[in-house]
Amino acid sequence: MKLLIFYVDKFAFETSQKGLESASDIQIKEVIENAIVGFIHAEELDENNAASVETKLVKNLKWAARKNETDRIVLHSFNHLSSSSANPEFTLNLFNSVENRLKNADYHTSQTPFGYFLNLEMQAPGKPLARIFKEF
Repeated sequence: MKLLIFYVDKFAFETSQKGLESASDIQIKEVIENAIVGFIHAEELDENNAASVETKLVKNLKWAARKNETDRIVLHSFNHLSSSSANPEFTLNLFNSVENRLKNADYHTSQTPFGYFLNLEMQAPGKPLARIFKEF
């Protein structure tokens, strides 16, 4: 698992084109403010340690949110941090489980559209703990 976390004043995304044929046909444009955005890359080895990876992902995102004094978390699939990638079905199930756990812990949590390339706009302040990389 590779995790690149940004604290953002503003995060905007819009669907551009499908990256996975199995993705639903959707067009979404959304703006989220004062949030943690997790750029998440699930790796093939994560499939053998799903429960542990899920727990570590949740803990890291919650920690970053607390440190940046926000209760908003966005999960974004970003398959560009490693040469090894988990199966898309595994990754989507992981994201759904993590989202549910974060919502149950009173975080306002959402996901960017899975299986799409997105147009992104980010405003991230230059302050301590606004950018964090984790590998587990």
